[in-house]
Amino acid sequence: MKVFAYGFTQIDVSGVFNSMKRTNIGFMIAKPATRYLKIWMSSLVIAIVVSSGASSASAAPKSDLWPRWAAYDPAATTIVDHAAWTRILEAHLRAHADGVARFDYGGLDGRDREALETYIETLSEVRVSSLNRDEQLAYWINFYNALTVKTVRDHYPVRSILKIDISPGFFAIGPWGKKLVTVEGEALSLDDIEHRILRPIWRDPRIHYAVNCASIGCPNLLPFAYTADQANRLLTENAIAYVNHPRGVDLRNGELTLSHIYDWFQEDFGGSETGVLAHLREYASPELGAQLRLVLDVTRYGYDWSLNGVANP
Repeated sequence: MKVFAYGFTQIDVSGVFNSMKRTNIGFMIAKPATRYLKIWMSSLVIAIVVSSGASSASAAPKSDLWPRWAAYDPAATTIVDHAAWTRILEAHLRAHADGVARFDYGGLDGRDREALETYIETLSEVRVSSLNRDEQLAYWINFYNALTVKTVRDHYPVRSILKIDISPGFFAIGPWGKKLVTVEGEALSLDDIEHRILRPIWRDPRIHYAVNCASIGCPNLLPFAYTADQANRLLTENAIAYVNHPRGVDLRNGELTLSHIYDWFQEDFGGSETGVLAHLREYASPELGAQLRLVLDVTRYGYDWSLNGVANP
C-alpha cells in the first residue's frame, strides 16, 4: 500500500497497517479518534519524508494540462499590477549569508497582511484567459508564491510547510492539494497552478526555479514580483543561482549530490539523468561546468524541508 505526501512522495506504509491490526486499531477508530489517527499517520509520513528527503521521481505529479486554462489572447495589452506583492517582498524577505532567502512570516501582520490578502483577492478577479502568454506567466508565478506565503502565515508558527495538514485525503500532508482560491469560477490548489497550468503550458524546466515551496531546499523567492517583460530573464537568473548553490548542485570528491527537484521532476529536465546533467551544465559556472563534464551519474539526492523563515519557530 502506498500513500502520497507533498502531492507526490510515495511512502510504503504496509508495515504500519500490519502493526495497527495487531494493536486492535478498530477500537481506536471511533469517530472522535479518527482525527487523531490522521494526525498520527500524517506525522509518521512527514517523518519519513523529512528523514529520507523523498522518494523516486515515479511518485511525482505528472505535467497534466487542464485544458480550460490553455486559452489566451496574443493581442492582449492588459498589464496586471503586481506592485503590492513587490512591496510585501521588499519589506519581509531577507538575504542570508548562506545564500538562502528567508521570509519574515511572523512579521507579516497588520496592514501588510491585509495587503497580501487584498492582492490575492485582486488576482482572483482577473480574467486570466484574456491575457497574453507573458502576462499569464508572471500572473501564475506570483499567484503561486503569494498563496504559499499566505498559507504559511495563516498557520504560523510552523517548522515546515509539510506540517500544514489541510490537503484533502486521509494520508495527505502539506497544503498543496487544498483548493485555496477561485479564478474564473474554478477552484484552484497550488498543485493545480504548478502541475496543471504552469508546467504543461510553458513546458519550461526553469519554472521550477520560480515557484517557491517555503522551504530551505527550494529556489529562492525574489525580492520583487515577476512581470511579463522581465520573466524570461529572471527565470534564467534563478536557474543560474540555484544550480550554482550547494542545495541545488553539490559536487565533492567526485560525488554528485543534487536537489530532489531534479529527481521528482526529471521528466522536465530531459527525462533522464543524462538530460538533468546536460541541463545543469547549461547553467553552471565555467568551473562547475568543467567538473560536471567529468560526471556520468548522480550519487544521491537531498532536500531540506525546514521552513525558509527568518526564525525557526
